Amino acid sequence: MGALSSLAWALWYILPAYFANGSPVLFGGGSPIDGGRLWKDGKRLLGDGKTWRGFFGGVGTGTLIGLLQYFFTPSFYGSIGSALILAFLLSFGALFGDLVGSFIKRRLDLPRGYPAVGLDQLGFLISAMVFAYPVKTISSGQMLFLLVFTPLLHWGTNYLAYRMGWKSVPW
Repeated sequence: MGALSSLAWALWYILPAYFANGSPVLFGGGSPIDGGRLWKDGKRLLGDGKTWRGFFGGVGTGTLIGLLQYFFTPSFYGSIGSALILAFLLSFGALFGDLVGSFIKRRLDLPRGYPAVGLDQLGFLISAMVFAYPVKTISSGQMLFLLVFTPLLHWGTNYLAYRMGWKSVPW
């Protein structure tokens, strides 16, 4: 497999996590996951920006993307069941990582929507790959590529969502 092909497969692999991470902005609103509860430090667990609708909408979107990918490249997954499990784990892992990032940001007294360079761009990615590891993984070179590429993509898509009026801040 050539270098360019290897990088393309890395992007194909992580696509459900990318969609899961980006789609809650479209589904968000409603009841916050933390229900308004406070941590022992007196600060919100996650904040109003993390909702059940956004979480489940994101996991569902990412899993659906994985199902669609299976129909284009069934040999990449082996079976439809494997594709669904992998897509679910990548999607759930991405949003779990995002929740962990929000928890950390609340502990650091960062306001909702405030950028946390590195945490915002890589937390979801690393968590997604950890959750999916038992089912299917990629090479270390592909992981390194994603660790470099993802922040650039994240910043670009957030700016686009801001310009389209889907987000109130460009990060």
